[in-house]
Amino acid sequence: MASQRSVDKWKMKKWFSVYAPSIFNDAVIGEMPANDDKAASGRKVVVSMDILTKNPAHAYTNVVLKVVDVKGDAAHTKVVSIEQLYSYMRSLVRRYKSVSDSVLPMNTKDSIPVVLKLIAITKGRTTHVKLVGIRKEMNELAVNFLKEHTANEVMSAVIEGKLQAELQSKLEHITEINKVEVRKLEIAG
Repeated sequence: MASQRSVDKWKMKKWFSVYAPSIFNDAVIGEMPANDDKAASGRKVVVSMDILTKNPAHAYTNVVLKVVDVKGDAAHTKVVSIEQLYSYMRSLVRRYKSVSDSVLPMNTKDSIPVVLKLIAITKGRTTHVKLVGIRKEMNELAVNFLKEHTANEVMSAVIEGKLQAELQSKLEHITEINKVEVRKLEIAG
């Protein structure tokens, strides 16, 4: 009886170059193995934003990319979410400070559903009434921002910090704000 030779499945895999979305200039972010095109499509890749933007200030932010298109050995991605690291968020919230959180499921101007998770941190302890006011006004400003901008414009504003700076400057009249941060931005479309 002849013995069968086993084939190493790892050697049968094909390597695909993973490309970032156009918002990050279609940069090559790495390679991944897969059996075929179908196996590579739909996978999620987590990348630190400082690698994509070449800005060390973004080291505390992760971007989740999903492979949506495979052509030859090139796997093209789209942004699924942008998220701050837990350790970074933890470093912002210290003793004698107050925090106001907000979660906003909305549609952008181009009807793409997004979930915007915001956090506002005050410079000192604040009364509950002021925290409710901060959250209410932050929600109104964010809803208006999402209605007026497309999903790509919202992503760019979050990456560049324009949305956070705008919210912080408009909330300063309630109490002193230490930082307004987008804890997570999830893009469904």
